[in-house]
Amino acid sequence: MSREVFYEISPADFFYRNKDIAGFSNPARAIYSTIRELIENSLDASELYGYPPDIYVRVTADSGLSTTENINVYTIRVGDNGSGVPARHIPSAFGQVFYGSKYKLRQSRGTFGLGGTMAILYGQITTNSPVKVISSTGDRAIHEYELMIDIQRNRPIVLKHKSYKNEDGWHGTVIEVKIEGDYPRAMPKIIEYLKQTAIVAPYANLTFVDPKGRLYRFERVTEEMPKPPTETKPHPYGSDVESIKRMIAVTPCKDMLSFMTTHFHKVGRITAEKFLAFAGISPKKRPKSLTNNDIVELVKAMKEYDGFRSPSADCLSPLGENLLKAGILKELNPEFVSVRQRSPSVYSGYPFIVEVAIAYGGGIPKTGDILLYRFANRIPLLYDEASDVSWKVVHQLINWKHYNVDVQTMPIAVFTHICSTKIPYRSVGKEFIADIPEIEREILAGLRDVARELSSYLTRRRAIEMEKKRIDVFERFLPKIAKFSTELAKEKQVPDVKPLLKKVVKYGAEEIDESQEK
Repeated sequence: MSREVFYEISPADFFYRNKDIAGFSNPARAIYSTIRELIENSLDASELYGYPPDIYVRVTADSGLSTTENINVYTIRVGDNGSGVPARHIPSAFGQVFYGSKYKLRQSRGTFGLGGTMAILYGQITTNSPVKVISSTGDRAIHEYELMIDIQRNRPIVLKHKSYKNEDGWHGTVIEVKIEGDYPRAMPKIIEYLKQTAIVAPYANLTFVDPKGRLYRFERVTEEMPKPPTETKPHPYGSDVESIKRMIAVTPCKDMLSFMTTHFHKVGRITAEKFLAFAGISPKKRPKSLTNNDIVELVKAMKEYDGFRSPSADCLSPLGENLLKAGILKELNPEFVSVRQRSPSVYSGYPFIVEVAIAYGGGIPKTGDILLYRFANRIPLLYDEASDVSWKVVHQLINWKHYNVDVQTMPIAVFTHICSTKIPYRSVGKEFIADIPEIEREILAGLRDVARELSSYLTRRRAIEMEKKRIDVFERFLPKIAKFSTELAKEKQVPDVKPLLKKVVKYGAEEIDESQEK
């Protein structure tokens, strides 16, 4: 009788065996995910320290290394002007799965600290090539590493390390990785991703050079940037047994009263005293004396107590109405755009802010449906659209006919952006957001606001168009009527009909002229 063999695998080994759940399911998706993850790391590194991002991406096909039809080996190089990575952290940051700076309760593009390392891991298992990393924090040295990953032990292997004098004070990171990919199939998604990134980051310069040498340049239109997000404490409503155990293990607090006020967001002394009375716990009880059952009861009381204040959204960094509008105007040049930022809200103890926009006409194509642009913490979401909460709101919960919108014939684009310390993604690939009732409600309310503005605009636009037709009739026939009337009256001078035309105009001439220009 055979027996099962039990053994442990490392996180790197797990993702090596399950590449698809991290967004590396096929060669086309892999090259898209690699570019996306490296760009997002660069944007985070620049924005967190207030540098307007300058990001350069180059994809080069390695001739003679094609494997099968349309699948080639590509060198992807991404450089930025971000904060850089301290030299002592470079090997682990790029050669170890689940090592990084993302594991804080803070809004960031990265959620799992996985994407960049997963791209390097995928490159290694498909081409057996090391990753090259060049970085500096702006100090006196620039460090260059060549690394590989020990997949079974989840540890970096340093192949080369050199350092140079940083005479110009450069700060940033350059990553060069070889991967097996299908660029021709991935190209539409890559270009669309860059375009949408330019919409949601109008303060960034993005330069992309494709394998054929074609240059795509998305230039910033403003130096204004959103305020950097800040780290925050967990809210009692979002806590669980494990998180409380970890707090107790490291807390310096000697009593439960100071424990509650020190480790939780928006919990002051009075609130802590009332909660502990509700939970039946003495304020003087030592946190480290709590048993497992005590911790379970504590968490249960946190869920049931309704006296906690809602978490503050001060730690969040929304894009803002002006920047979102600037990005939309820059990339799509619509005839009409309306943007709305909702007031902060909360789900499961996590604050979030929803920003929505609607645009009409201009560079928006007619597709027979509403174009939906989805963003989360300034990440464009391009895949699995029909699974996203925004798709549900746009296509199932809003009756567009109430807003004078014919989705089949009108060029309409809808934009939704959610920022939070914890985005409820439904997959590791970060492509669609779960149907959380609180988020759904905020998106729906925001879209109704901007849809009403669009409806008013369309109503006025139709009225102006009807007025133009009416004026055209008068302009065509009044001069003739005046001429014939003059002849019948045997007068010599034809009367001026312009004063009469002004009386029949319902809307100002400036509005009509503006409409004609559009």
